[in-house]
Amino acid sequence: MRQYLDQDKKTLEKVVCNRCGRELKLINGIVQEGVFQGETRWGYFSNRDGEHHTFDLCEECYEHLLEAFLVPVTVEEVTELL
Repeated sequence: MRQYLDQDKKTLEKVVCNRCGRELKLINGIVQEGVFQGETRWGYFSNRDGEHHTFDLCEECYEHLLEAFLVPVTVEEVTELL
C-alpha cells in the first residue's frame, strides 16, 4: 500500500506491505529495499470486472507467495539496473 503526500502521487510518503503490514524503509521518497508492486485491471469474464487492484509486498512476503506456485516464475538476469 502506498501513501503519497500530494494528490498527484508524485511524493511518496509511506509504503506498507499488504501481506504482513510492515512499513518499508524510505529515504526522501525512495524505497530503500526490495518491494514487489502488483497491479491489475480486471476485465470482462472475471468476477471483478471493472475493478483496479494495486498492492505492495516486501521481499520476504514475495518469497512466501512464490513458494505457493506450482509453476515457477520465469527469472532472467539483468546487467543494467535502473
